Amino acid sequence: MSGTQQTVTTSQAFPPTLREVMLRPRWIGVLVLALVVAGVFAFLGQWQLERAIDTEPPPAGVTEEVRPLSDVVEPGQYLPEPYVGQRVETAGTWVAGDFLIVSSRFNDGAEGYWVTGQLRVDERTSIAVAVGWAPDRESADAAASALEDRAAGTEATITGRVISDEGTSLPRTDDPFGMDRMSPAMLLSQWHDTEQLSVYRPYLASVDAPEGLVDIDSPAPDELSNVNWLNIFYAIEWAVFAGFAFYIWYRLAKDRWELEVEAFEDSGDQAS
Repeated sequence: MSGTQQTVTTSQAFPPTLREVMLRPRWIGVLVLALVVAGVFAFLGQWQLERAIDTEPPPAGVTEEVRPLSDVVEPGQYLPEPYVGQRVETAGTWVAGDFLIVSSRFNDGAEGYWVTGQLRVDERTSIAVAVGWAPDRESADAAASALEDRAAGTEATITGRVISDEGTSLPRTDDPFGMDRMSPAMLLSQWHDTEQLSVYRPYLASVDAPEGLVDIDSPAPDELSNVNWLNIFYAIEWAVFAGFAFYIWYRLAKDRWELEVEAFEDSGDQAS
């Protein structure tokens, strides 16, 4: 009898090990759940990685092929990455009073101004067009005035590069209507006849400038890589999430083990 009592006392002299806690059915079940979650994350990571590597960029020189504007982007839509800098052609009518000036425009490294206009390509659809470059504000104003006299209300066919909106900037204290970014949204706020008007989000940089202006320096965009780094970043994120699922299982099991060890030590202190 005393031997049996001694054996029981000896078996209860030590708290459970972390391994013993992890091998309990409850924590094995949690481990299986972590494996399932990690497997889903691994699948998503592999899918993102395949998309990143299998991405085929447009053929070299495709942006230099002149395409109809309507084939590249629709009014109100963002410009898809493969078509940034695509040469397009469109026809329309210049809207009177909307030849506006945008500052801080560089041509071959020289700072100057763009003269822009609203080209009405459909009954209630317009696109902002950068018509040409001028080295100083006086020349830009003179060219805008000349365009108002001879071009406003007339039909025009424009060939140029379609480029994404540069975003808006804070109003200038010296000139609240001044613009230093090529933003169709900012131009729209100063255009005429805009009720129920659909506007293209990107703008068009004309290849050929009219008399009094210089052609806008707009080189072909760099060729896209066949690796989509954004998708690779997402794949890495999914891998991290998969590893985190196992960490959660380990952390929960360890917390349970530490709790039992603490309870064992407390019971031992009370017994003594």
